[in-house]
Amino acid sequence: MTAGWRASRFAALALLFLAAGPASAATVKLADDGGRVVVLPAPARRIVSLAPHATELIFAAGAGDRLVGVTAYSDYPAAARKIPQVGSYGKMDAERILALKPDLVIGWKSGNSAADIATLERLRIPVFLTEPLRLDDVPRLIKTIGELAGTQPDAAKSADKFSDEADALRRRYSGRRPVRVFYEIWHEPLLTVNGAHFISDIIAACGGRNVFAGARNLVPRISAESVLAANPEAIVGGGRHIGKRGLLDGWRHYPRLAAVSRHHLFLVNADLIHRPTPRTLDGVRQMCEQIERVRLSD
Repeated sequence: MTAGWRASRFAALALLFLAAGPASAATVKLADDGGRVVVLPAPARRIVSLAPHATELIFAAGAGDRLVGVTAYSDYPAAARKIPQVGSYGKMDAERILALKPDLVIGWKSGNSAADIATLERLRIPVFLTEPLRLDDVPRLIKTIGELAGTQPDAAKSADKFSDEADALRRRYSGRRPVRVFYEIWHEPLLTVNGAHFISDIIAACGGRNVFAGARNLVPRISAESVLAANPEAIVGGGRHIGKRGLLDGWRHYPRLAAVSRHHLFLVNADLIHRPTPRTLDGVRQMCEQIERVRLSD
């Protein structure tokens, strides 16, 4: 065996090692919010989002240019409106998704149907489920999506900015005099949130106390009588169109409610409150300002 042959063989092995190394190192393996382990052979390059909040989180993670499909109401940022739609978060079009050839689908654990997710898994499309229930889940998911897409630096910058601003709001408001708050998602039927819900954590960040925190369901259906019994100091409604007061007008018929007698009926922009995204911080500010008005009226 000549020295030249040995050198050539070593060089060939080195090239094989270098070629295999990055591919192995690029493998992504993460647990999603459903407790499922998602494995990608490499960071995702073609992503489909199955919920508006997931779309915003993907853009925040610096991976907006990887999006090839979104669901209805994925209207922020403006670039999201130009991406092909694959149905709604409640009902997707599997054929349309398959035609887009995604290497990753990012969904919503409690929003997307289990049947739709099962269909994608049968098609061997990796699905990563999100379930943000606390403010701190927003930066966590931004960083996680950064890992899935290989955009960690952009994701870390966005996530850290959110965390810093959220912490500042908590320091400013959470320790102040507690205010009893009823958050109304909808009025027919009458819907609110329990203590495990993302919106309840926003209320807590502002020093508010969700009067239905102890409800069993995440989004319980309640009665007007139960609101009267809880006697909140503030009633806050999430209106998609902030100028419409239809959510709150009905409570004016109950003047013995503390919130009504003291004129503490408020609206916040639902897109800023109901979607766990970086824009949520603007919703937190709105909520905190409304709750602070209650304290200032003492």
